[in-house]
Amino acid sequence: MQFYSADFMFDGHSFLADGSILVMSDDGIVEDILHNETTHSAKHLKGLLMPGMINAHCHLELSHLKGLIPEHTGLVDFLLSVNAGRHTCSPEQIDEAIVLAEQQMIQNGIVAVGDISNTNDTIRQKQQQQLHYHTFVECVGLLDANAQQRFDNSLNLCREFEKLHPASVVLHAPYSVSDTLIRLVNEVSDKKRTTIHNQECDDENELFLSGNGNFLKLFNAILQDDSFFRASGKNSLQTYLPKLDQQEQLILVHNTVSTEEDIRLAHSLKKELYWCLCPNANRYIENKLPDIPMMMKNDCTMVLGTDSLASNHELSILAEIQTIQYYFPLIPLEEMLRWATSNGANALGMQHTLGSFEKGKKPGMVQVENVVSRDSLPENLVIHYRP
Repeated sequence: MQFYSADFMFDGHSFLADGSILVMSDDGIVEDILHNETTHSAKHLKGLLMPGMINAHCHLELSHLKGLIPEHTGLVDFLLSVNAGRHTCSPEQIDEAIVLAEQQMIQNGIVAVGDISNTNDTIRQKQQQQLHYHTFVECVGLLDANAQQRFDNSLNLCREFEKLHPASVVLHAPYSVSDTLIRLVNEVSDKKRTTIHNQECDDENELFLSGNGNFLKLFNAILQDDSFFRASGKNSLQTYLPKLDQQEQLILVHNTVSTEEDIRLAHSLKKELYWCLCPNANRYIENKLPDIPMMMKNDCTMVLGTDSLASNHELSILAEIQTIQYYFPLIPLEEMLRWATSNGANALGMQHTLGSFEKGKKPGMVQVENVVSRDSLPENLVIHYRP
């Protein structure tokens, strides 16, 4: 049995009172949290002690693109760069980048990942079971004629990942899928956790409102045609989300230009919704952030993700919190730590094991050694992960 105290202890839901003691079994299972008791054998840790963090949105398979795509190009040019660069490295280079990226997440105190996959490139590393994963196998396809084939390929890939851990077939983004593909994915989504990239830029909404904007450049680059697209006269979320009637547990990712009206509509559909923030990727691609205080005011359940190393300098949930803290200093650290732990575990269906210091769970422990208050994270982080 191990006993731990800390300058500040966060249990996945809130900061605990000074003097609280975490009791862990030798194999990392939470046995108890003691209050107002003197335990001379407790090991006192400097700074913040908290559960392992959840990266609710990542693209591990794109790790080899780190540093290759310029910042602030806008989403369309970023997507074109990813499409062009995805296959420029050897399989060995891709494998090495995946291994290093996963190791970086572990060193940064991440214990579970909602990972987007279009290929089986990450299977070999995921077989090592160093992190908990839910793999979201992504469907992309703009033409109805190709929808069944695209869906079948994704379903087969999903079955490969399901041999290792939970997996789901999901839609990439509203601008990259046909109505037929939406229907096919929706039909297999009952009781599955799903995700979609949502309202990442103004161009996305403009496409659905008017049929114009920068996404026509993407369609012409990929298909040499944009005549297949028909605008709905409504924005992106208002067009696609009502069609996903079988997707009851859904992570909406980015939400950079989501409005109060969008959030009210989404909540009216009575889904279990999680609004995933990836602020460093938003700044990398569009140099813009969601209106996070507005989302909080409208009772959005928030989680945090890193996106990929193609759109981020590091895979660190604490670095995402630092960015939010810098631009929105009034958001309490306690709230953001909740997004990073218990909320993320709920979003990935891992709440029975991860996300909080509660009896019977094995959430891992993260010590941020140089935290000096409950109000903010320091600029330079000193992180120790304890399984």
